[in-house]
Amino acid sequence: MAIRIGIIGYGNLARGVESEIRRCPDMELKGVFTRRDPSTVKIRTEGVGVYNVSALKDKTEDFDVMINCGGSATDLPVTTPEYASLYNIIDSFDTHAKIPEHFCAVDEAAKKADKTAIISAGWDPGMFSLQRLYSNCILPDGSDYTFWGKGVSQGHSDAIRRIAGVKNGKQYTIPVPEALEAVRSGSNPELTTRQKHTRECFVVAEEGADKALIEKTIKEMPNYFADYDTTVHFISEEEFNANHSGLNHGGFVFRTGVTGLDGEHKHVIEYSLKLDSNPEFTASVILAYARAVYKLNQKGDFGCKTVFDIAPAMLSPLSGEELRAHLL
Repeated sequence: MAIRIGIIGYGNLARGVESEIRRCPDMELKGVFTRRDPSTVKIRTEGVGVYNVSALKDKTEDFDVMINCGGSATDLPVTTPEYASLYNIIDSFDTHAKIPEHFCAVDEAAKKADKTAIISAGWDPGMFSLQRLYSNCILPDGSDYTFWGKGVSQGHSDAIRRIAGVKNGKQYTIPVPEALEAVRSGSNPELTTRQKHTRECFVVAEEGADKALIEKTIKEMPNYFADYDTTVHFISEEEFNANHSGLNHGGFVFRTGVTGLDGEHKHVIEYSLKLDSNPEFTASVILAYARAVYKLNQKGDFGCKTVFDIAPAMLSPLSGEELRAHLL
């Protein structure tokens, strides 16, 4: 019997879940829930219902795992704990500093309801988090480095679009090549925020907008651009649509360390991702962990988990025997 999946929200990530669930023969999309009028939301899967989120409380018997595709800033901290009292649930909460408090809220709700949840499943947090953990355990005497890009930062792009006079905008995070090579050399460099990444912005301005003021506002924006060398390009809407409509991303996780009685041998662990579609890859990670949510709940393992708590075999539809024969 296929795992019955529901999706909450219908933005880029949800559409990625919808497309990638077709590659999971042990899963079936059973419904999409939206805050909008369901009649205005056209999904791409025939025969699957679209419902208002108000219906979530009435359909608990129809779904095995609910995937919450809301935003991390204000939505997921409220809705994941709320829905964890009704469903086994998974999200991609990515505000790193607030993960501990989000975990506690979801854990409390899920345990009370005998439900299972996983938070912060994706590639960072998620796959990158696992690489940091594995490599710290393997090379305890060493240093960690994480680089993001080249790729589209959806949060930073949204911040640009909220500036007065901006019609559209997109921001790319770009690792500094010299910093990457310094880390790969095993020299354990001490790098500032500005030395690790640059930011490149492509902006479509409203007619008559003050471009100098827009550029100044971007470059001085705290928590987003002020700590980085930032370049702003003003382009036409046609050029924007032709060249900047994608959602590519990626990055690198490094652990450099030493072994030997006197630390005489250097080692570099490098893990990298090059993603044509950030939301579709994130959706693929979420679906693997949704499988684990279902398996854990079937075993009576309730409460909230993170990627650190999930054994790799739980992610696979293959049996232990098959995994040992073909992947070990």
